[in-house]
Amino acid sequence: MSYKAINFKNKLDLFDEQWSPKVIAEMNDYQFKVVRIQGDFVWHDHKDTDETFIVLEGSLRIDFRDGHVNLAEGEMYVVPKGVEHKPYAEREAKVLLIEPRGVVNTGDEGGSRTAEGAWI
Repeated sequence: MSYKAINFKNKLDLFDEQWSPKVIAEMNDYQFKVVRIQGDFVWHDHKDTDETFIVLEGSLRIDFRDGHVNLAEGEMYVVPKGVEHKPYAEREAKVLLIEPRGVVNTGDEGGSRTAEGAWI
């Protein structure tokens, strides 16, 4: 068996597109995804699961209908299942997402920013 660490920076260097999460590992039924984000995303929720955002580089604001949370590099936030939210980054942020396998980044909203969550 081969043992090799996963390096976030190296994985993020493999792609330039934004709002397109890439799967880098799985643990049981959960996927670890890296994503580059800048600007506004769409309002959406995940009815059946929480979603974890960990900021690896830059900063991120997650808007809610009744407020927001600001995340700096090295910080994380867990959005509870069913809570409508909209991520926003003024400048490009690099983020690690943790969520169950098969979760669609836009929830039920769909649209042009829906990503497949391809492996890299």
